[in-house]
Amino acid sequence: MNGDTAAPGRRRGLGRGLSALLGDDPNDTVVQESAAAAAAAVASGRAIQVLPVGALVPNPDQPRRHFDEEAIADLTESIRAKGILSPILARPDPNQPGTFQIIAGERRWRAAQRAQLHEVPVLVRSFSDQETLEVALIENLQRQDLSPLEEAEGYRRLLEDFAHTQEDLAKVVGKSRSHVANTMRLLQLPDDVREMVEKGALSAGHARALLTTEAISDLARLVVSRGLNVRQTEKLVQQAAAAANKPRRPATAAPTDKDADTLALERDISNVLGLAVEISAKARGGRLTIDYDSLSQLDDILHRLTRGHQGPLQRLAGEEPPLANG
Repeated sequence: MNGDTAAPGRRRGLGRGLSALLGDDPNDTVVQESAAAAAAAVASGRAIQVLPVGALVPNPDQPRRHFDEEAIADLTESIRAKGILSPILARPDPNQPGTFQIIAGERRWRAAQRAQLHEVPVLVRSFSDQETLEVALIENLQRQDLSPLEEAEGYRRLLEDFAHTQEDLAKVVGKSRSHVANTMRLLQLPDDVREMVEKGALSAGHARALLTTEAISDLARLVVSRGLNVRQTEKLVQQAAAAANKPRRPATAAPTDKDADTLALERDISNVLGLAVEISAKARGGRLTIDYDSLSQLDDILHRLTRGHQGPLQRLAGEEPPLANG
């Protein structure tokens, strides 16, 4: 984008939502088809036009980065049957004269091409770069079309590129300040965990719970592999923090009174698990200690010990056993 700003006299009421930004009025329902009318519409920024599909180009700063192919296929069939019921929102492209940059409605534009439409209805507005990003972000948020990370990245752009405060930004998008702050925290996730969120394997709630631990990646893999919900994830994070803060038992020399059979059994179990194992025999019974260095190793131990049984792991994660069907 070219970094232009709206003139003070033209600044729209950002705190009043998308309709305030668009300045909607009943005259917007008139379709302009002649060249002269289209030119006048661009100048005024207040009319729906019928434009060639090829005259539109995507917004390079579109907040949405991922498009659901199945959803676009469904939209294509709908457009074939009923046409485009809601016009695409665009502005004259500041970098390509004669073309129009899509602000909202890129899915409709993509589906229209698949439906082999030659023309589409377009609502043209003369927006600045800042207003373009704000409208695109608000429109996607209202449709609940953005992933949590796309939403967070949109907030980051508005804060860094256009000098918004979090309080101003919250008013612009119609969200609470705490929602904006919590969403932006997702940008602190490591790349592998961000990918899990993008693919839908982890929700924003899972990710926010994991941000409180240093072992984010290890715990995230455990949460995904076990299908834990947000409450269970929070408990798992608490347990991991407690384990990390618990002082380790000082290493002690192996007792000299262990018999050959006990030492051999320790070696056998250690070879199977790939971990250090100690057997402490008492007069009656004893104790088997397995040392692990990471949550991944613990997960492997649990797999071996609970193969075919979910009870112990559910207790570890705070999961309630499933109720029998009535």
